[in-house]
Amino acid sequence: MTGPAPTGPAAWADTLLQSFVDAGYDRAEPAILQPAEPFLDLSGEDIRKSLYLTADAGGEELCLRPDLTIPVARDYLGSARAGQPAGFSYLGPVFRYRGGRPSEFLQAGIESFGRKDRPAADAEMLALAIEATAAAGVADIDIRTGDVALFTALIDALNLYPVWRRRLIKDFNRKRTLAQDLERLAIAAVAPRNEYEGVLAALAGSDRKAALALVTDLMSIAGATAVGGRTVAEIADRFLEQSTLKSGALPRDALNLIKRFLAIGGNPTEAVKQLRALAADAKLDITAAIDALEARAGFMAARGIDLGRVRFATSFGRGLDYYTGFEFELHHLGNGDEPLVAGGRYDGLLTQLGAAESIPAVGFSIWIERLAQSSAAGNAARGRTS
Repeated sequence: MTGPAPTGPAAWADTLLQSFVDAGYDRAEPAILQPAEPFLDLSGEDIRKSLYLTADAGGEELCLRPDLTIPVARDYLGSARAGQPAGFSYLGPVFRYRGGRPSEFLQAGIESFGRKDRPAADAEMLALAIEATAAAGVADIDIRTGDVALFTALIDALNLYPVWRRRLIKDFNRKRTLAQDLERLAIAAVAPRNEYEGVLAALAGSDRKAALALVTDLMSIAGATAVGGRTVAEIADRFLEQSTLKSGALPRDALNLIKRFLAIGGNPTEAVKQLRALAADAKLDITAAIDALEARAGFMAARGIDLGRVRFATSFGRGLDYYTGFEFELHHLGNGDEPLVAGGRYDGLLTQLGAAESIPAVGFSIWIERLAQSSAAGNAARGRTS
């Protein structure tokens, strides 16, 4: 991917797509009209306000595709190659309400399925993404990376209540203010009493199945099937969460360890050293997750990526629930907070889409217009200084 950069969005797209095909990623062309359910299930109901929705004669809710990852994954699962290593590239319009900006815009990208050499596959995605920006003439790139698997490993090693585990991981993925949530968990045990104290006391120490059974019985007695738009299962989860929080605050030592963990950053080599020191000091069993980070860094270096340019932060996340490991964004330095390229590992997605067993998956998407704008801005700046 070298030579003079093309001169417009359409040219960028053609050049990028051909380079991906040349790298071994077959062209994928999923349908524009897609079932809405997978997007709503995997991204949450909050995405509904951004979708362009309709319904077919049978009442199935459909939408114009808001991205291409899920459509490409669905087509892969419906093919004879499902479960086998396969790579796909794509280019096409996606449709999403963006408040005053065009709702139709171009995306290009890559999805890689079935590769079990995860650190090597992760590094390949980042390398191809960086090459794509370089081919567009955008060299001053801010490379931001993280790994949600590290945070999950930490929470598991702390042996917290399952409700706390779910809540912390959910907040991490969705970029909520995790520090504020940690403080709330630390003081939850001294919160004022409420009208549901009896139910909360009955649920103390229960698992999710027992909580669901109790709430189902109570709502059956009351003749209700939902309250405020929440299902029985959602109400049960909420009660179970509150009962667990009432049973005791987040241990202070766990709170401090999480804060120390979230303060770790630097290039990947520096981050590995800091993580190993924390794990040894706190006697945390997170070695496998750290080893995966170190192996990925090695493959990045082997692909010619300067690790000194790569920023790693344990607190970095892309805000989507389906990411399970490595995550990254490429930004044009000094050009706001919207990424030119973004992606990561999502090993659980294909199971959620119907796969009988887990299939490794990693990929990234490129915003063609943003890349073209950054390229044009760079060309203009070079012209002023030449």
